[in-house]
Amino acid sequence: MDQEFENIKCLIIGSGPAGYTAAIYAARADLKPVVYQGLQPGGQLTITTEVDNFPGYPEGITGPEMMEQLKKQAERFGTEARWGIVTEVDFSSRPFKISADDGKRIMADSVIIATGASAKWLGIESEKKFNGQGVSACATCDGFFYRGKDVAIVGGGDTAAEEATYLAKLCKKVYMIVRRDELRASKAMQEKVFNTPNIEVMWNHTTKEILGDFSGVNGVLLQNVKTGEDKQLAIHGFFVAIGHSPNTEIFKGKLDMDDMEYIKTVPGSAKTSVEGVFAAGDVQDHHYRQAITAAGSGCMAAIEAERFLSSK
Repeated sequence: MDQEFENIKCLIIGSGPAGYTAAIYAARADLKPVVYQGLQPGGQLTITTEVDNFPGYPEGITGPEMMEQLKKQAERFGTEARWGIVTEVDFSSRPFKISADDGKRIMADSVIIATGASAKWLGIESEKKFNGQGVSACATCDGFFYRGKDVAIVGGGDTAAEEATYLAKLCKKVYMIVRRDELRASKAMQEKVFNTPNIEVMWNHTTKEILGDFSGVNGVLLQNVKTGEDKQLAIHGFFVAIGHSPNTEIFKGKLDMDDMEYIKTVPGSAKTSVEGVFAAGDVQDHHYRQAITAAGSGCMAAIEAERFLSSK
């Protein structure tokens, strides 16, 4: 028998800082939001150890703790947070039809997408082993912990070049591991790298193994792709900067996206190409990718959803 649809005023897909902030604002506006938490409840911050750059936490806080607090705050105002993932969306007419893996079928008057982005990893075992213990995909988030130490960063594009120069201000030495004999980064970013004395580019090298012990990362084993020769470096932090993939698979063909498959929003707003559907956080922002900017755009999305619903 065809299951009946459940009516929801404001459905939020995703549960990082953007999703939970949207839920706090939507719940306080009496939109009775329902949050589907997704594959990684709490988002990327749940794989971050210390968060030191989010305002209001002078002593710092761990990523998982912070997400738990945001979730409780959203629930305090009446948000319903559900385990599970949204599997299908139909934005062709309002109310929007949504299916989830818990078997529920939903008619939503408004939708806020906050599914985030996932860092691309190298895919080696030791990378998983030391994730959060010296291995990171965000220099802006974690660089501070390696002040005065030697670190390595993998990648040859703009993000890697930008993060390498950022790390160079904090760290004693930055090894930039580049598979090719040139950088893919823009000329301006390349100049920055080459003019920073404490960045050493390891051309034609790949990462074979990240080395460490119970206290975390203490080295990296590289291989020269041309000679096959191995080289070991002593480091304390290992950063992966080979890009991010937005979690937009189920929205393909339903919303306008850029060439990197991030959801396009109207500049200065959270509005997408479909009226009543809003996007917040890293799913539409490949520039800043910070918890605080994600939270800010979650607030924007909820305010816009509330205005949209009251105008109908």
